[in-house]
Amino acid sequence: MEITALQKKHIELFGNSNPLTVRSPGRINLIGEHTDYNDGFVFPAAIDKAIWFTASKNDKGLFRFFSMDYSQSFEMKANDLSISNVAWANYLLGVANQFKKKGYQLSGVDVVFGGDIPIGAGLSSSAAVETGFAMVLNNLFGFGEPNMEMVKMAQKAEHEYAGVMCGIMDQFAIVFGKKQQAIKLDCRTLDYEYANLNLTGYQIILVDTKVKHSLTSSAYNQRRQECETGVKILKNYNPDISALRDVEMALLREHKNEMEETVYRRCKYVIEENNRVTEAFEALHQGNIRWLGELMMETHTGLRNDFEVSCEELDVLFDFAKDFYGVIGSRMMGGGFGGCTVNIVAQSETERFASEITKHYKQTTGNKPSVYKVTIEDGTGVVD
Repeated sequence: MEITALQKKHIELFGNSNPLTVRSPGRINLIGEHTDYNDGFVFPAAIDKAIWFTASKNDKGLFRFFSMDYSQSFEMKANDLSISNVAWANYLLGVANQFKKKGYQLSGVDVVFGGDIPIGAGLSSSAAVETGFAMVLNNLFGFGEPNMEMVKMAQKAEHEYAGVMCGIMDQFAIVFGKKQQAIKLDCRTLDYEYANLNLTGYQIILVDTKVKHSLTSSAYNQRRQECETGVKILKNYNPDISALRDVEMALLREHKNEMEETVYRRCKYVIEENNRVTEAFEALHQGNIRWLGELMMETHTGLRNDFEVSCEELDVLFDFAKDFYGVIGSRMMGGGFGGCTVNIVAQSETERFASEITKHYKQTTGNKPSVYKVTIEDGTGVVD
């Protein structure tokens, strides 16, 4: 989205010709799926698709928002901040309420926002809105909250105003992202390290299934429960275990017969996936992008066979990509049952890949996927 379009709209609606401008990107997760709620590791990066904000104060004591994507206005008194019946506005109101809870005084704010993060593709457009608006308020009013605190506030806003009990990865990756860097995040301690993502000769391509199966939330809760069941059993043999993060594969195998086969496979996947994140970090430090690609392929196989959160459409894309000349890595990304695959493709083969996977997917499923090239960019920040 052209930033000039937002600025023009801001002048048109609110008359302020010099608003604060903030960019807040989407994110991908290279590897480390369903590890976050098991106190494990994830390996995300911020991307070049983003939500943009123009913002200025007003003296009317009102929050006045305009969504470019929905072509819709919203207004509420700054001292109200109750949950509204406009879904998109709640992401902003939830963030404002976090500042209010900290004792900050919020007066009137005018905001225009919009962007090019595809909705529903699993690129965290909602977290981009939350973190972006946190950055807007923090800078507009000079509150001085550190980035990590804004990440936590954005996460709480999603919990309380959108009713989604998300982990912290999305908001974290979006704020702390760096150009050409992936971040290994410890979901237990929030310690993090950067690794140089040198993609010379390769391109990250996302292929969106355009489906989201309805069993997502119930299956997600069930997987969490199965992981917790495994922990409960293994804790009897090592009281220091509080999450699958603490479990060695040898211990799991030793007590396999004491748990249902399904619980065993769920735990096996999570332990292996945590190890893969550590290996992926090492692969990038060695500049070995092919190793990262191999690990991604292993992740998809684990998510399909052991964790069972893939679906026919995702598998169609993965099975095509893994045998395609020039693809060195592919996997489903996100919670599962829809969304997109993330693929690492040789630069010379990107056009052929995009064309042929689109054709294959349409022939196989009857639906047309969306294909996006993405690059790794900086996280949320004020634009001069």
